[in-house]
Amino acid sequence: MAITPPRIGPQPWEVVRSKLDQSLPFANMRDTPYYRDAVWEQFSKAEYERRYRALRDKMREQKLDVVIVPGGPSHWSFGGGMLWLTGHWEWHALSSYVLVPLEGEPTLIYSMGGTHAEAVRRQVEVAVKDVRHSRNGRYADIMVERIRELKLERGRIGLMEIDPRHSDYLPVNQYNVLRENLPDAELIFTSGFLHELLSIHSAEELDCVRKAGVLCKNAMEAMMARARPGVKEYELRAAAGAAIMDGGGDIDFLIIGSTPMANPSMIFGNPRPSGRVLQKGDIINMELAAGYRGYTAQIGSPICVGEPNEMVKKFWNDITLPGYRRIVAEIAPGKPVEAMRTASKFFRDNGYQSRPTQCHGIDLVTDKPHVVAEHVSAEAFEQVLKPGMVIMAEPNPITPDGLFGIFLGHTFIVTDSGHEVCDDFPLEIAVARG
Repeated sequence: MAITPPRIGPQPWEVVRSKLDQSLPFANMRDTPYYRDAVWEQFSKAEYERRYRALRDKMREQKLDVVIVPGGPSHWSFGGGMLWLTGHWEWHALSSYVLVPLEGEPTLIYSMGGTHAEAVRRQVEVAVKDVRHSRNGRYADIMVERIRELKLERGRIGLMEIDPRHSDYLPVNQYNVLRENLPDAELIFTSGFLHELLSIHSAEELDCVRKAGVLCKNAMEAMMARARPGVKEYELRAAAGAAIMDGGGDIDFLIIGSTPMANPSMIFGNPRPSGRVLQKGDIINMELAAGYRGYTAQIGSPICVGEPNEMVKKFWNDITLPGYRRIVAEIAPGKPVEAMRTASKFFRDNGYQSRPTQCHGIDLVTDKPHVVAEHVSAEAFEQVLKPGMVIMAEPNPITPDGLFGIFLGHTFIVTDSGHEVCDDFPLEIAVARG
């Protein structure tokens, strides 16, 4: 599986402009006038310098000469370290990669060439100057070439996860290319780098989380405006998604389901919103996640089609809202994460049950600490809440018969003195009167 050299090098504008119908010149174009007036919001140069400095400190700690930092489109990565280091979110491929040497310039290995790559070069230029295309998916070939340029063929090369939640790394074909073409290098599967670097967010990052919270509220209001008898669940999804994208955001997930209040058979929204037609007397459960420049916030609060019945009002007033407030009261600096779990015992203590998850952290997306009814899963550095951490409080109490539940969730930033909710959607049962 030895690599072959590129068949053609970068093609400057004056060369490529008359060869745009030829695949190789087109794929390797550089410094074209394309997208020169495009406008993207980006983090500051100082913010990117902070991120690369933090990563390289971690590399020194682990004695790594290079790290290969992936980022894909799945929920559990949502761009991952590649997005964090460049501002680019990948949707063409399983993953794109940033190769970061301990000394020297980083290289973004992007899926596509041609005009796609030119747009990405302009988008990420504040963070990365060297953007190379994958030559039709041969990412590891380009990694090998860059490592040889850096004269690090005998170095220690760290491989970060594409998907930290499921411990997925780069595909075996890419790994084999690295192994066979860098026989003297040491390939090391790292664990948890990105989450540790993102557990405490910077001021610029927190501004994006706040913006994502606004997009969550907009999505909720759009669903309320759309909800009425005759509308399908997937039309609510369309309304929520349009509101998020109209605000410059990205959709992470939209979980939306409905059931009759008089005869319920749903405890949590539908991960695949269906063609079920809303009727008067329905209740809509949802969990929505909006992303803004890679940083997500989440939200969920019940919407009734018509007035809530007595069962729903009692469940909300006696169980859902007081249990939620007990958990949120434990979101403050210096408080152990375990305190949120202890607060969630309210549901069992009052004869009800719940979905296991009560709270979780957010770095770019859902991550530790995970607070479930039975236990807490958290790294040593996040056992106690600190300013700059982001916590999603999301209890989902359920009736003893297991047939009805309400999801209630909002995203919080831990502050120096307590917490800040990222949206101002009302803590009440919303009624869509359609």
